[in-house]
Amino acid sequence: MIIFFRADDVGVPGNRFSRLIDLFRRHQVPLTLGVVPSWLTGARWSCLLEVCGNDRTLWGWIQHGWRHLNHEPVGKKQEFGPTRPISLKRRDLRLGYGRLSALMGEALLPVFTPPWNRCDQETLTVLEDLGYKALSRDRTAQPEAPPAVPDYSVCVDLHTRKENDAERSWHSLLKELTDGLNSGLCGIMIHHQRMNTAAFDFLNLRLPALQNWNHARIVHLGTLIREKRGVVR
Repeated sequence: MIIFFRADDVGVPGNRFSRLIDLFRRHQVPLTLGVVPSWLTGARWSCLLEVCGNDRTLWGWIQHGWRHLNHEPVGKKQEFGPTRPISLKRRDLRLGYGRLSALMGEALLPVFTPPWNRCDQETLTVLEDLGYKALSRDRTAQPEAPPAVPDYSVCVDLHTRKENDAERSWHSLLKELTDGLNSGLCGIMIHHQRMNTAAFDFLNLRLPALQNWNHARIVHLGTLIREKRGVVR
């Protein structure tokens, strides 16, 4: 059983980000961090490094879109969706990766996660053309990723629940977690800006339980790329 945690919308230092990093460091649990390129500056990267340190066994830094903007006039939000010309999507992927690479150097992994966990077929083709080694979306995302860009998908959403009441949300979360753990590869998505005290307390209880579970190994996406793990959809 392989588990990975992916924290999205990274780029601006803050108290909740620092608290999240402290939690994962304290329990020595690896974390994949999705950085929005246009949000990151040299000064912000220095602050993030000051909070995290440069332990590449714990932190896997990846590209999260370009500006995290919706370009679809109708339907579900997408930054890399069908409304935009492929030339603009290719440009934004290059700009995003180039900016992060210039600031972060070898700390950056060649992995892309699209805002709102969705992108179109053209974007998948461009990812392959540009040499990205992996993708991370939601487990239900379509279309299928090309074999050269495996999709290490998330199946558990801790902080953007859509249920109407707390009890229903709790049961849905536990079902997602159970189904994910039974699948062999369980990706868990985090949005630190949405976390309150209860959310931090929940992670503080679950991280050591998962870490000490004999059937589980927690990694970040850099480890999966190196090991070329198979993808479970």
